[in-house]
Amino acid sequence: MASINLLYFFLSGFFGYVIGRWADNYLNFWIGDPHYLPDHWIYGLILMAVGLFAFESIFGLYVYSFGLGHFISDLKDCLNLKFYGSDGKQKNKRRFWHID
Repeated sequence: MASINLLYFFLSGFFGYVIGRWADNYLNFWIGDPHYLPDHWIYGLILMAVGLFAFESIFGLYVYSFGLGHFISDLKDCLNLKFYGSDGKQKNKRRFWHID
């Protein structure tokens, strides 16, 4: 049973990463890359905090893992303390499978 929960934990984190990368590379262009929305690493941080409050249940662990994956997908902006603003990316220079 513990191995299944561990697998779900890693899958949840992976899906959080994938959704974070998709939002950074595709959703931002679709909505026009607005300057007033917070960077998406902040959403991952919020999900991690929510997961900590519900940590007694297995669902809280999965929410934490999903938030962690989402947070890691935009780690570069977090390390630069970029809280909001346009990314200024070009469509032809976007990369999906890296930590940005």
